Amino acid sequence: MSNGSLAGFDSLEKVLEEYIPADKLAEVKRVLYGVNLGKPVAALELPEALQKVAEEQSFDLQAYKFEAAAEQFRAPRIVKIGLIQNAVVEPTTAPFAEQRQGIYNRVSQLIEAAGQAGVKILCLQEAWTMPFAFCTREKHWNAFAESAGTGPTTQLLQGYARQYSMVIISPILERDEAHGETIWNTAVVIGNNGNVIGKHRKNHIPRVGDFNESTYYLEGNTGHPVFETAYGKIAINICYGRHHPMNWQAFGMNGAEIVFNPSATVGELSEPMWGIEARNAAIANSYFVAAINRVGTEVFPNEFSSADGKPAHKDFGHFYGSSYVAAPDSSRTPSLSRCRDGLMVAELDLNLCRQVKDKWDFRLTARYELYADFFSRYIKHDFKPQLVKDPSLQ
Repeated sequence: MSNGSLAGFDSLEKVLEEYIPADKLAEVKRVLYGVNLGKPVAALELPEALQKVAEEQSFDLQAYKFEAAAEQFRAPRIVKIGLIQNAVVEPTTAPFAEQRQGIYNRVSQLIEAAGQAGVKILCLQEAWTMPFAFCTREKHWNAFAESAGTGPTTQLLQGYARQYSMVIISPILERDEAHGETIWNTAVVIGNNGNVIGKHRKNHIPRVGDFNESTYYLEGNTGHPVFETAYGKIAINICYGRHHPMNWQAFGMNGAEIVFNPSATVGELSEPMWGIEARNAAIANSYFVAAINRVGTEVFPNEFSSADGKPAHKDFGHFYGSSYVAAPDSSRTPSLSRCRDGLMVAELDLNLCRQVKDKWDFRLTARYELYADFFSRYIKHDFKPQLVKDPSLQ
C-alpha cells in the first residue's frame, strides 16, 4: 500500500495475529520462527518509561531474549544488541546539511533509547546519514561522503559510545582521502571507549534494478574482518553481501559471534528473501545475525531509469524495514514495523554459538579440502565442469 503497510497492517506478524486463532498461531510461529531451548523466543521486559518514550516519539520498540543452556565451566555470556531502522526526515530537495542534520536528530533519539535500554552493541542501517540516492546516478550525492576516522558522523557517535559504554556500527558513505578521495560503502566500528576500532567496506555491489551503486563505489578491499570488542566478536556483512553464502561463511570462519547486516532494500525486489537469508546464515554458520533495513519511500527531484523496461520514475520503491535478529539454533525474533522507525533490542547469550556447533557438527563434517580443490580449479580459465552425461542422450 502507498503508506508502506502490508495490506493495511504494520507487519506480517500483525496479519497473522489478526486472522489465525491463537492455538494455531503458536504452531505457525513455531515453524516460521523456530524455538529457543524448546520454546518461542521470549519477550524482554523494558522499563515502562522507555515504552512511553517510544510512543511519544513515534517509533516501534521491541525487545526479545535468546537463552543458552547452563554450562559446567563457562558462565553465561550475556550481551544486549540494538538495531535501528529509520526513514529520512527532510525531503531530498532540501539542502544536504539540513537532510543530514534531520537524520542526526531523529537517530539520536533512537540511540538514546538504546542506551537507556542497556544496549551494548548498536548497529545503524546502511548509508544511514543520507537518502539512498544511488539509484539516480547523480554524482552530487557524493557530497555526503566523509572520513571514516574523523568525519562528523564518527565524531557524533563517539560521544554516544562513551556515554553509554556502547560499541556502535556506523555504515556511511566513506571518502578515502589517502587514496585519491575514492568513495566506498563502509561500516565504521566505534569502540565502547569512543575509539575507532576499524572499518569494513562492502564486499559485493549490486547491479540489479535501480541499485546503480557501482556508479559511486566498487567492491571493498578489507576482506572479512572480525572485530573483537569488549562485548564479543562481531562482523558486518553490508546489504547485498547477504545474497552470497561464502561471504557469510568467511566471517564465521574468522570467528564472528554476531554478524550485522545493515541494508537498504525495497519490497518489490527482495522482500520474499528477507526473512530467509539472515536466518539461514545464522543456522549455517552458528552465529547470531542482526538484519537491519531502512523504512520509507524516498522521492528524488529528477526522474531516472535502469534499463529494465520500466518507465522513468522518481522513487526507488518502499524500503520495508522489518529488521529482526536470528540465532544459530534457527530461532528468530518477530520483525520491526514495515513502515515506521524502530529500535529492536535483543539480549543474547553468546554461549549458544558453541552449543549449536557441538550439536550439529557443521565444522566437523565440512569438507574444506574438497571445496578448496574445486575452487582452485574453478578460477582457472581452462576449467571444465564435472558433468556426467547420460550416454543414451543424442
